[in-house]
Amino acid sequence: MTALQSAGLLLSINLGLLWLLMRMPLGQRTISVVRTFHCPPETLWKAINPAGEAADWHHAVISSRPIAHRPGFVEQVYNHLDRNGEPLRRVLALDPLPAGGVHAFRSRIADDSTLDPQFWTHYTESRIIRATPQGSTLEISQTDHYRGLAFLLFRYFVLQREVRSLQGWLETGISKPQGYFEGPLVQTGLAILSTLLLWPFFGLSVSGLMISTFLTLVIVLHELGHMAAYRAFGHKSVRMIFVPLLGGIAIGGRPYKNLFEVAACALMGAGMSAFLVQIVITAYQGIGHGLLPASFGRPLLVFLLILGAFNLLNLLPMHRFDGGQVLRQIFRTRHSLMVASFAVTGCILAIGWEIGLSNNLLIAGLVVFILLSMIGSGSVKPRQKLDEMNDGERMLVAFGLYAAIAMHGYAIIFASENLL
Repeated sequence: MTALQSAGLLLSINLGLLWLLMRMPLGQRTISVVRTFHCPPETLWKAINPAGEAADWHHAVISSRPIAHRPGFVEQVYNHLDRNGEPLRRVLALDPLPAGGVHAFRSRIADDSTLDPQFWTHYTESRIIRATPQGSTLEISQTDHYRGLAFLLFRYFVLQREVRSLQGWLETGISKPQGYFEGPLVQTGLAILSTLLLWPFFGLSVSGLMISTFLTLVIVLHELGHMAAYRAFGHKSVRMIFVPLLGGIAIGGRPYKNLFEVAACALMGAGMSAFLVQIVITAYQGIGHGLLPASFGRPLLVFLLILGAFNLLNLLPMHRFDGGQVLRQIFRTRHSLMVASFAVTGCILAIGWEIGLSNNLLIAGLVVFILLSMIGSGSVKPRQKLDEMNDGERMLVAFGLYAAIAMHGYAIIFASENLL
C-alpha cells in the first residue's frame, strides 16, 4: 500500500467515525439504568426526589430546593460554573407519575443559566423507586432527540457514574466522583493505543512507528496549547480527552465568556506549537556544527513536517476546525467571512503547491476537509450572546492567525526541502 493509499484509507476511516459520532441521525432515544440498593424506598426517595431532604447528596449539587411561588418547580444549583464564573442553575419542572404505591416522578428542564432553553426542548427524565425484598430498586430513564452517538454515550456514562456515587453515599454518607476516564493514566493509555492503531497506516516498521509516535505527540502538544489558553482566561479546571484515531479534545472548566476568548483558545492550539518550529529548525541546523549526532537529522525533519502539516490543516477555515472558529469571531459579516476564508485557503493551498503537491491532490484534499467540516457542523447555543471583540482584540487575533499560518507553512517547506 502506497503512502497516498494509506492516507486515503485513514481519512476514510476518520470520516466514517466522525459521521457516526457527530452526525448520524438517531432520532428520539431513551437510555435507562436500573440498580438495586440495600435500603428502604423512603431513604432512597429522600435523595432522588429533587425536593427531598437529601436532594443535595451528590458532590456536584450545591443545593436543590422547591421554588416557593412556583408549585411543582425546583431550582438546582451546581458547582459547575457558567460563563461568569457563577454556579450553574437549573429549574426542573416536576410531574408525579402514577406508580401504584411506589415513588416516581417525571421531570424536564424549564430553565438553564448556561444553555439556550431550546437545547432542552425534547429532553425528559423519569425516576421510579420500587420496593424489593433486598431493599429498593431505582429506575432512571432519559429521553432526548440525538444526532450522533457521542452525546448519547456521554449521557449513559454520566448516569452510570451518578448511580455509583449514590451507592457510595448510601453506604458512607459521602458522595465522591466516579470514573477514571479523564485521569492521566487512562489518557496516557489511550494515547499509546492511538499510536499503535496508527502504526499500520505508515508501515509496520521502525520508521512507521516513529511517524505514528510523532503524530500522537503533535496532537498532545496541540491540545496542550488549547489548555494553556483556557488557564490564561481563568478556567479553574481543564482536561484533555484523547480519542484513538480521531485525535484529542481540550475541555475548559466553564463556557466561553466572549468572542475574544473563543478565538484565542482556538488559535492557541496551533499558536503554542508554532513556538517549536524555530527550536526544531535550530536543532537541525546544529547538526552541521557538530552539536547533535547526524542520526537526529531525519527524525527532526519528519517531526517538523508532521508538526507543520497537522497544525496548518487545523487552520483551514472549516466549520469545526480551529481556523474556522477563529475566522468566525474576527469577521462578523457573511461577505467578509467568505473573502477571509478564501484567502486563508489560498495561502494553505499555495504552501502545498510550493512543496510539489499535484493540483489533483490539492483539490482532493480540499474536498475531504470540506466533508469533514460538514460532518462536524452544528453546535450548542449558549443562553446569553457572547460579548463582541473590540478592534484591538480583533487585530491581535488576526495577526496571530497570520503568524501561525506563516510559521507552520515555513516548517512544512523547510522540512520538505531538506528531506529530498
